[in-house]
Amino acid sequence: MSQRAMKYLNDKRIVYRRYSEDGPTTSYNWGWYYADGTYGYYSLFNTKAKINTYRSLKWHLLVLWYLNPNMDKTQFSELASVITHKPNGFTTFTLAPDMLNKIINQVYIQDLEQPPKNKLRKIVFKDGSGLSVTEKLSIVGQIIGKGKSIKQEDIYEAMLQVHDEGIITIPKIAKVLGCTPRTIHRNMGEELKKEKQELNNKHEKV
Repeated sequence: MSQRAMKYLNDKRIVYRRYSEDGPTTSYNWGWYYADGTYGYYSLFNTKAKINTYRSLKWHLLVLWYLNPNMDKTQFSELASVITHKPNGFTTFTLAPDMLNKIINQVYIQDLEQPPKNKLRKIVFKDGSGLSVTEKLSIVGQIIGKGKSIKQEDIYEAMLQVHDEGIITIPKIAKVLGCTPRTIHRNMGEELKKEKQELNNKHEKV
């Protein structure tokens, strides 16, 4: 798997992560818990998963455009070219120049007053928290699982946390939430099953 060209983003001071401006239910030294969830947490390129569809690419570019309001169209076009150049490690596919220009123009005309659609998160870890994967998943289980009735939103949160570290499986979700795989199967609707498959598809096979 090729490494991402993160140096370009960092050298250009491109913002690709932003914590939520919503008030958390509880603050911890490792991060925040939102009982009702927050849509305001954006964290691009935080996992090994690559962009593997046009829809995902457009969303990533829209978020970058939204998070960098001082960027002009020339700068954004350059950024989009870097993101879509397959050897740079961001995407799994090669994009034709005319298609790239079409996507750039579609993103450019979007109303930046409206935040891009985002996944609802209940638990947000601070960058550089120092926590291991096991510790993070343990925290998720302690807060949203362990003896509580398992809801679809809890399964979804566990899925997102597991996805940050790799492939999502039913046993992994069950372990995080402190329940049996049967409980997950029973409470996991068709929409979550589809979301699980889409998230797993983002992890490129080595």
